[in-house]
Amino acid sequence: MTDTHRTSQDSNAPKKQSVRFVTVTESSDGQRIDNFLMRELKNVPRSYIYRILRKGEVRVDKKRAKPTRKLKTGEMVRIPPMVLPEQKKSTKAPLRLLEQLENAILLEDQDLILINKPAGLAVHGGTGSPYGLIEAFRQLRQNLPFVELAHRLDKETSGIVILAKNRKALLSLHELFKSGGIDKYYQALVHGQWKAGKQRVSNHLVKERGRKQKVQVQEGGKLASSIFYPKKIFTETTLMEVKLLTGRMHQIRTQLADKDFPILGDTQYGNFALNREYKKSTGLKRLFLHSFRVKFKLPLSGKTYQQEIPLAPDLLDVLSKLNTKQYE
Repeated sequence: MTDTHRTSQDSNAPKKQSVRFVTVTESSDGQRIDNFLMRELKNVPRSYIYRILRKGEVRVDKKRAKPTRKLKTGEMVRIPPMVLPEQKKSTKAPLRLLEQLENAILLEDQDLILINKPAGLAVHGGTGSPYGLIEAFRQLRQNLPFVELAHRLDKETSGIVILAKNRKALLSLHELFKSGGIDKYYQALVHGQWKAGKQRVSNHLVKERGRKQKVQVQEGGKLASSIFYPKKIFTETTLMEVKLLTGRMHQIRTQLADKDFPILGDTQYGNFALNREYKKSTGLKRLFLHSFRVKFKLPLSGKTYQQEIPLAPDLLDVLSKLNTKQYE
């Protein structure tokens, strides 16, 4: 029996890919090399991509490239041969998710897509999840030559996410986010009666030491600003509307928890006892945070976009089980 034959019988044997040379096209001009590789190597783990970059195995015009290196049209990217184990599980999104995403498209034109992301779906695949929103959407729309996330939304947060359909639109959206040119609104159910009315909250956020995915309020961090407004006040809770003025990681969740108004269902910044109590009394099984409205003007086309969606059905069901509100 030959080695080749033995390899074909072993589903866990590594597969070796040959070296590839890819010319950067206009659609990838200005894109970071790490993001470029993630698109070229769809089923390759992100950790593997950063490893081959760190080791200098990826070359751009025969030179080593850092992950932040931005590509230019006409450059030649050398992608090294890789040895990857066979995947025991499929990295493809299930058909039911693809159908759900198709029905979740809110708006689509030549430049972008607005989609209603379901709770529980990360925007990117990663550890423990072979696919996220962007990977599943690329699987759904394999005919699209380009589609990228314009921003992020937490895994347990539902609501509007913007996808770009070309490089120029993506860069234009990035500039809008940096300059505060995109109005983003959220709804959150917090514990406690918010009686302060409309209030602007500004503080500084830093990542907690030893925890990459958690932040805290602390001087010397990055400025975070939000406007909070109580839409409905119930006996023990308040349905808040929030307008983001900056876009820091976990900004809304951290700021509300810091003011002793934790979002119900928040397993990182919330109150665990309250989460258990409201899960039992209302059926709330996840973070009560929903991106429900966006408004912006895309400089690329001059077109104004405005989209608003209702709360997800599971969140509306939770509200229906709360005690009568005192006022609106």
